[in-house]
Amino acid sequence: MGFLAAILGPLMRLVYQVIPNFAATMIVFTVLVKLVTFPLAIKQQKSMAKMSVFTPMINEIQQKYKNNQEKQQEELMKLQQEYGYSPTAGCLPMAVNFLVLFGMIEVVYRPVQYILGIPKDAITTACEALGIATNNATMMQTQLIERIHAGAAAGVATGLTADQLSSIANFNTVFFGMDMCTIPGFRLDPIIIFPIISAVTMLVSYWLTNKLSGQQSQMQGSMKVMMWAMNIMFVVMCFQLPVGFSVYYGTSNICMMIQSALTYTVYSPEKFKAQYEAELAAKKAAKKEKKTVQIEENGKTVQKEVNKKELDRMRLEYARKLDAERDAFDRTVPLTDAERAAREAEQKGKKKKNK
Repeated sequence: MGFLAAILGPLMRLVYQVIPNFAATMIVFTVLVKLVTFPLAIKQQKSMAKMSVFTPMINEIQQKYKNNQEKQQEELMKLQQEYGYSPTAGCLPMAVNFLVLFGMIEVVYRPVQYILGIPKDAITTACEALGIATNNATMMQTQLIERIHAGAAAGVATGLTADQLSSIANFNTVFFGMDMCTIPGFRLDPIIIFPIISAVTMLVSYWLTNKLSGQQSQMQGSMKVMMWAMNIMFVVMCFQLPVGFSVYYGTSNICMMIQSALTYTVYSPEKFKAQYEAELAAKKAAKKEKKTVQIEENGKTVQKEVNKKELDRMRLEYARKLDAERDAFDRTVPLTDAERAAREAEQKGKKKKNK
């Protein structure tokens, strides 16, 4: 799932060239990503407001046809078609956030490859020369950085060019006196402050985002459990991944809090809900509105008042009638003389009537 690292890495490399510090690059890049994806956050908030309007209708359908799943799905599909409701409309922003997050994990695992731009084969050769186990791909590059920073590459044929070796040696991974390539674990150490900040900001961000976006009232029990499980999983990962990930995740949570406050102020979910309720009421009124149409009854043309649903049904019946008349004489065997004579007589009668 970290395929976005191929895009995020080179972009982070550009930021690092301006701000030559790994942690500072991570912070600035996270803010830029959140600015770019801000329209998606607005889209998600709109979707949640729309969902709150349709939830009562969905619940009514589910309750009414709880013993008939086929009819229930048919009615829910009709709801989507008639009112433009889409249950998956708010999934895109969430999917993008997760893909970016896993892409950042990949970058944190392999900063030499993605941020410094050194080829993977050259990195593997250098690790083998320095006695770093290459079977642990997730930790190989951070260990390479630590060894070269410690001077282990002095006088060793690493297979790296002078420029590549220099770029690793000068790769600034220190932030507030702590190495961002370190894995904090669950031991008492000053560096554990970063995953702790990530955990605290996750809790605050999750609560604030749900409260301001109106999602708390919309998420069902299983969905809430899943969201909590995923957030807790990422917090645990902060303790088990290089600290650079904690910097990203903590910054991302803080950005989410600011983003939620802004979207609530400018794009209030209550405002959207009122707008969608008005649109829904207008569509329902249009469906009930009567129209005067001319129809044939018992061979006579009469005027009748019908609503949109009845009109659609009549149009469908008329279309089916036309299809039946058009296909009435389709056959797979030749006409008999009597049938041919009857058809010719019918056609002559129609021509006389038209004249």
